[in-house]
Amino acid sequence: MSPKEGTPKKNLMLFSGRAHPELAEEVAKHLNVSLTSQAAYDFANGEIFVRFNESVRGNDAFVIQSHTEPLNKWVMEQLIMVDALKRGSAKRITVVMPFYPYARQDKKHKGREPISARLMADLFKTAGADRIMTVDMHTAQISGFFDGPVDHLFAQNVLADYIRENYPTDNLTVVSPDSGRVRLAEKWAQVLGDRPIAFIHKTRDPSKPNEAVANRVVGHVDGQVCVLLDDMVDTGGTIAKAARALQEQGAKQVIIAATHGVLSGPAAERLANCGAAEVIFTNTLPISDEKRFPGLTVLSIAPLLANAIQQVFEDGSVTSLFDGNA
Repeated sequence: MSPKEGTPKKNLMLFSGRAHPELAEEVAKHLNVSLTSQAAYDFANGEIFVRFNESVRGNDAFVIQSHTEPLNKWVMEQLIMVDALKRGSAKRITVVMPFYPYARQDKKHKGREPISARLMADLFKTAGADRIMTVDMHTAQISGFFDGPVDHLFAQNVLADYIRENYPTDNLTVVSPDSGRVRLAEKWAQVLGDRPIAFIHKTRDPSKPNEAVANRVVGHVDGQVCVLLDDMVDTGGTIAKAARALQEQGAKQVIIAATHGVLSGPAAERLANCGAAEVIFTNTLPISDEKRFPGLTVLSIAPLLANAIQQVFEDGSVTSLFDGNA
């Protein structure tokens, strides 16, 4: 059915923060649009200024920012971009954050602690965001923190398709890094052909971030090609210990697959030396040349983001992208 005469045509406008412009450019190519021209710079004292060089009035705006290091700077820049769009009378503002900032702080472990993942949602709502789009949040409950639609996309198909194409699946075991992600491992096992699963039993002291206290493999991994999953790899200590534990239990080969390569501090060195045959990330976050090493593979998340943006723009369905069955 054609639009009524006199109804203005919707326009999709794509905006990029400065944290990971390569990803935004790739998304733009898939959408066959250009990134909107803007002026963005830092004042001497660290304040950020953004101004768009085109009118945004009445347009459907999508603002892409990858929250890499320094994370707080890029969060602030995206908030300022959203505020500028709101004050420029954009019709609808969708915040595209491939990596949701502060996602690990989604609940209180002890008294007098913040729930910073909720604070992020509140900040973007206050700034003027109508919708949030993100990939593989640390926990799904975060999608309930934002007062509006949240498109929680999954990178499972991107990663699983690559593994299917490059590794035989007849002796493959899917391994969860902890007991809390066994359901995710079960979904992966189904996608890869009803493969068996195992998990790493670990204890963690909440007062010691990024440090697993003990590892023990639960499940049969002897002689198996083990796909070790996680949503993010930060300092790499936990996943490297898990990879070694699998090898000690007789795993034939270990492949690490994760969506977000945060790779703080010694992470790259730990991953390069943990004995994994291959480490696979998506490009939700930029991975600099200094953090790259032999055996690292980076897959593009741009087609998934572009598909979701197109569906939102056309008021279509993104349900298949939620459940990983796109």
